[in-house]
Amino acid sequence: MSAPSDDRPGPAASGSAAPGPPASASAVPGPAASDDARVRTLSVDCGGGSIKAGVLAASGTAHAAPVRVPTPYPLPPERLVETIAGIAAGLPRAHRVTVGMPGMIRHGVVVHTPHYVTRSGPRTRVDPGLVEAWSSFDVQAALGERLGLPVLVLNDAEVHGAGVVAGTGLELVLTFGTGLGSALFDGGRLAPHLEWSHAPVRRATTYDEYVGEVERRRLGNALWSRRVLHVVDGLRPVFRWDRVYLGGGNSRAITPTALGRLGDDVVVVPNSAALVGGSRSWDLPGRTPAP
Repeated sequence: MSAPSDDRPGPAASGSAAPGPPASASAVPGPAASDDARVRTLSVDCGGGSIKAGVLAASGTAHAAPVRVPTPYPLPPERLVETIAGIAAGLPRAHRVTVGMPGMIRHGVVVHTPHYVTRSGPRTRVDPGLVEAWSSFDVQAALGERLGLPVLVLNDAEVHGAGVVAGTGLELVLTFGTGLGSALFDGGRLAPHLEWSHAPVRRATTYDEYVGEVERRRLGNALWSRRVLHVVDGLRPVFRWDRVYLGGGNSRAITPTALGRLGDDVVVVPNSAALVGGSRSWDLPGRTPAP
């Protein structure tokens, strides 16, 4: 879909995003309360290796090609806020913002984040100063102040799930990327987030480590896919889901043989759902509307 004449084109991906001026809610005339279809959402997917963002209509249609930049490290909270602001400055203007980020996020406040507390990214040494900086950091409020827009911050798998769930029955979303993300929906309503990916699956190995990117590269897709099958089968008696969705950047690496054994209640979804979910997250049942 082409961008309106007042929109700016998205920037090319680069190693870092220059801080941009605060976006203003008044920069784009706000749509009437009865015209939700006109609302544009800046959707940001923050990963361990990259940060991807795009501006979408309420239908999920993109207003410009999404952009991706490498996640900068070390990454204190203020640097993430400025990185997102820099990306926003080069994209079409939006009325609201959704950010999905790894870890335990409660009401927009970081309880724990696994990658951003390290010195150089996933699997590198944890920096105690960054642990302290991120603990209880209200990233939702900080981004709202910086961008001048209503902001919703959720766990990245929860945002991904909002883009794919049907809204009926018990639906589990598993995202395969740097690690393993998860989100649970009951009748479309998001359940409290659980970081069970940090629980051991075999001896002292966590789910994150067992099916994360490092192991996929070490094992190759065929053996790694067998681990994915083992994880899904092991979770069946725990969740008793009606449907499970497999997403994230590595879901496309699951081999056809493994896919054929997963069952009819398992659906592989495109990674683009991580951005589409940014628009749909605002309409989740039971979500407290932003001011």
